[in-house]
Amino acid sequence: MDKTSKIYVAGHRGLAGGAILRTLQARGYNNLVVRTHAELDLEDGAATQQFFEQERPDVVFLAAAKVGGIHANNTYPVDFLMGNLLIEANIFRAAHACGVQRLVFLGSSCIYPRDCPQPIKEEYLLTGVLEPTNRPYALAKIAGVEMCWSYNRQYVTKWLAAMPTNLYGPGDNYDLQNSHVLPALIRKMHDAKLSGVKEVVLWGSGTPKREFLYVDDLADALVFLASLDETRYSALTNPLHCPLINVGSGEDLTIRELAETIAEVVGFKGSFVQNTSKPDGTMRKVMDTSKIKQLGWSPTTGLTEGIRLTYENYLCL
Repeated sequence: MDKTSKIYVAGHRGLAGGAILRTLQARGYNNLVVRTHAELDLEDGAATQQFFEQERPDVVFLAAAKVGGIHANNTYPVDFLMGNLLIEANIFRAAHACGVQRLVFLGSSCIYPRDCPQPIKEEYLLTGVLEPTNRPYALAKIAGVEMCWSYNRQYVTKWLAAMPTNLYGPGDNYDLQNSHVLPALIRKMHDAKLSGVKEVVLWGSGTPKREFLYVDDLADALVFLASLDETRYSALTNPLHCPLINVGSGEDLTIRELAETIAEVVGFKGSFVQNTSKPDGTMRKVMDTSKIKQLGWSPTTGLTEGIRLTYENYLCL
């Protein structure tokens, strides 16, 4: 991938896709292709095929997805399963038909078993039972990993599956019913601070540990991977091996500790109440990122700084 490559960012209005687009633009890539959902429904196979035939991109970042937190996954399992499977299948089929050179598929750490050893290595995929609260979404993302590998094996494509940890940053979803934990807590504490409420309710016990990555760091990692020299990139997409690579910070903290960090940034001075009737989800998820670090990439944004930047962005909404 170079500055003249024609690059399609699928899902450029989402959290990850928006960061990828910002990063590419900031680095001088000027042959970028995007479409809004109104302009192109990626669940429509014929429309997706027609788009690829017209644009003929060299590189694809597949960040388009149906995403949400525990509540959303529990409430809309069909949407998360079928929507993501259709998006993936349509883009992979069209990308192959139109000769896409490099494709980076964006997955999720929830593809790994609920109780696998920590930190989570890439080879732990499909070695145990998935977390029930997001199983449909996880299965769809596992299918995307398998699509990358299957195309690489059958057609000698060079497609890569990058699995990020929990993301946050500009462009996040702050809806209290459908968002992930970090943006939901930012909104809860901001609202509580403005209204003078002295308590904020946290879902679950507060003891599960999570890892977080600022979304612009993720974008930096994906552009780094897509720009690797042919020798190193081909090693990652060798048909003999699953083309899977973790992207994360390699550090985690409890949900309670996360809430305390957010409170400090937002300026919420009240207390927390744990609603233990709500599910905890997986008790610990931290990624083993040694593979990408060996290639020369590490994140640069600390959690407190990332939350500060995210909160500044939230205040501008």
